[in-house]
Amino acid sequence: MTLRTHLYHALLWLVALLFFAPVAWIVLSSFKTATQILSVPPVLLFRPTLANYERVLSNPHILWGFLNSLLLSCSAVVIAVAVSFLAAFSFSRFKPRGTAFLMFLLLSIRMLPGSAAILPIYLMYVGLGWKDSYAGVILFYAMFSIPFSVWILKGFIDGVSVRFDETGLVNGAGWFRVIARLIFPQVMPGVIAALIFNFIFVWNEFLFNYIIGGPRTANIPVALATGLYSGGGVDWTFVSVVTTLYIIPPILVVFLFQRFLLVGMTFGTVRGEV
Repeated sequence: MTLRTHLYHALLWLVALLFFAPVAWIVLSSFKTATQILSVPPVLLFRPTLANYERVLSNPHILWGFLNSLLLSCSAVVIAVAVSFLAAFSFSRFKPRGTAFLMFLLLSIRMLPGSAAILPIYLMYVGLGWKDSYAGVILFYAMFSIPFSVWILKGFIDGVSVRFDETGLVNGAGWFRVIARLIFPQVMPGVIAALIFNFIFVWNEFLFNYIIGGPRTANIPVALATGLYSGGGVDWTFVSVVTTLYIIPPILVVFLFQRFLLVGMTFGTVRGEV
């Protein structure tokens, strides 16, 4: 390799390390004592301790928050992607009147700041008795994830030739079988990409869970915020441990499905038929 290539790779490693440094710091801090975390200059060589993890994992509110995060994220994302796939297929194949406007409207709704929508949603949830209910919170997250998913999936379905539909229908298959056996396998990377993006959004969401949720449906961001202070100050051992545990599921999801995610991020940008 040439000197230019070595310099380019060195620059990439430098940028990657700069972005990874805060994550590495919070992970290392989870194995330190409170005194070591706050010491100046920073303690780089220390004896790791698991006392912080024992204390956090013995807290039932944190464990309940992790279970809620998993339940809310997985349920809402599966519902959102299932509904979005059927809607995207309809927009792509049947092209109802006003499709362009409806797609623009969907994207506009997704771009709406959460702070602008929180008050009417809160009043609606209180009026309907949905506050701090699993069904209500899951329904909201699914609703909020649908616009982005429709946009992603429509691009993938547009890239699949209508000849697959016609061939299946001519051979006696119904629309459900055409979708399940012919279209869905070809847009699987897009479906997985939509699942991952929406999972990360719901997994990290704080504002709406804090407002329309409650003690029963509180996720980890809410549990982290409510347990942030202890003994008259910020409990940095608690913050570091919870953050370290909290970033593991998204990292595993992206690592396990990175092949589909990379294909999903690029497939829909190529305009053409498969």
